[in-house]
Amino acid sequence: MQIFANGVSIGAVLFLMAAGLSLLIGAMGVLNLAHGAVYMIGAYISWTICVDHGLPFPVAVLGAGVGTALLGFVFERLFHLIPGRADQQILLSFGLIYVLVNLSQWIWGAVAKSPSQVSWLSGAVHIGGTVIPIARLAIAVVGFVVAGVLWFVQDKTRAGAIVRAGMDDPNMVRALGINLDVVVAGVFILGSAVAGIAGAMGGLVLGASSSQAMDVLLLALIVVVVGGVGSVVGTFASAMLIGVLDAYSRSWLPEMSSVLLYALMALVLVVRPTGLSGRVAR
Repeated sequence: MQIFANGVSIGAVLFLMAAGLSLLIGAMGVLNLAHGAVYMIGAYISWTICVDHGLPFPVAVLGAGVGTALLGFVFERLFHLIPGRADQQILLSFGLIYVLVNLSQWIWGAVAKSPSQVSWLSGAVHIGGTVIPIARLAIAVVGFVVAGVLWFVQDKTRAGAIVRAGMDDPNMVRALGINLDVVVAGVFILGSAVAGIAGAMGGLVLGASSSQAMDVLLLALIVVVVGGVGSVVGTFASAMLIGVLDAYSRSWLPEMSSVLLYALMALVLVVRPTGLSGRVAR
């Protein structure tokens, strides 16, 4: 149960990271591989606000979300210049990754930052016979709350209906007089803000380092492939599955942990290429 609880907290961070990426691929058809670097920047911003300046952790989370939302707006303007060109999008993504990684090393140094120490999130709670660190419990709670909000927005609101329709038939949406570009920009900014929040929450247990730009991205891509693009529910289920699988494999088969994750992704691609959600990206 201890390992399971750790896996759920890992899954919550993966969901926060992958949800934005999944919606971006589904709503825009853009393969923004620099999304991992957005997570990294969110972790650094949160660490700076909370550790360097001693401000409350909720302020650090808010600052990370706002800062990465602005970064997402810049990214959206850049990717808007090359719509539907996957090869150029990949090249732009890696260029942005290198720029942000080098900027982060210039600003914060190349040495990884230790996990943020928040006094009111220290200690642990006892649930049954399981001891769960309060920090990991907070990560899980934030992940579940964000998942609920994103699901409600996607499935129960007009904006969510426009996003879903834009995934399936963008030309028809534009023919109805809806400015899909504005909606897409909103999705891009929202996805980046959620990734920044993921970096802030993940910083409680993982800290911040320039290597996260690629490390977290690889896990997020596995989550998106298994869960399916454009689906909040599919992404959440996939993140929980992969988080728990990663926790158990690292504990029981540490030398095979990465292999098991990639094997799961390969199996899903063979058996169900559209992922758990069944949605096909345009």
